[in-house]
Amino acid sequence: MNKPPRQAALIVNTKSRKGQKAFREACRLLKEAGIELVIRKAVKRPSAFAGEVCKAVEAGVPMVIVGGGDGSVSSTVDHFVGKGSIFALLPLGTANSFARSLDMPLDIEGAIRVIAEGKVKTVDLGMIDRDYFANCAAIGLSPLIAQTMPHGLKRIFGRPGYLAWAALQMARFKPFTLTVTQGTQVETLDALEVRIANGRFHGGAELVKTQVDAGEIVIQAIDGKLRAKLLWSWGLALIGPDQVRGTVREFRGREFRIETDPPLPISIDGEVRAKTPVEVRLARRAMLMAVPR
Repeated sequence: MNKPPRQAALIVNTKSRKGQKAFREACRLLKEAGIELVIRKAVKRPSAFAGEVCKAVEAGVPMVIVGGGDGSVSSTVDHFVGKGSIFALLPLGTANSFARSLDMPLDIEGAIRVIAEGKVKTVDLGMIDRDYFANCAAIGLSPLIAQTMPHGLKRIFGRPGYLAWAALQMARFKPFTLTVTQGTQVETLDALEVRIANGRFHGGAELVKTQVDAGEIVIQAIDGKLRAKLLWSWGLALIGPDQVRGTVREFRGREFRIETDPPLPISIDGEVRAKTPVEVRLARRAMLMAVPR
């Protein structure tokens, strides 16, 4: 199959930043594009969102359109692994890193053009222990921000609100010791942040030279102890991934073990869902997805 099917389910997280306004517009535009919605749901409770997506996949709907941010994506991709349903994305979050990694349009009209007129291909996913993730996981300041951010701040103020809260949390942040094991090779270093990347973007910025179908996971660590280096690396991220690489250590492959001292939480596509030590691996060609031609 190359072209997306004409029948789909639309399930939108209306707690995502743009979700409440997007649901009705998406229904209208999909109908105009010739997509028949056999299921359409606006989900107000984030805890129920993944379950609704799972029901649609298990019902055998040919394509399930997931409307939400990176957290919504990460909580639902597990249900598509090994299934015939195609994952389609309506990016409604703050950073939309997975959509950016796939060169998806970030506006509703553009995303629906991809859903209706794009192509279907298999994409890789990452795994942290037994949990699949779509784009990027992080250790360091990102989980601290995710754990402490006031409810509604990111939804109301978007990326400026996220960045302002990040600046406040920098004062609490401490460097840590990172150990990366890849086969028989073990390396230990002081680290300020670690990214576990299946895609190019993290927090809306392009940080890693890779692709979602590259056949590898990239472990990217900002090494050192000085917080100034973390800020410098983030500043370089505004220019592009080639500049960032001068401030990081990278490990590329399909399987790793990651340990930290002390044990630290891991944010997975923006949601804190694991803690070190963990096993990391690539799930090669794990999911069917509608992507741009």
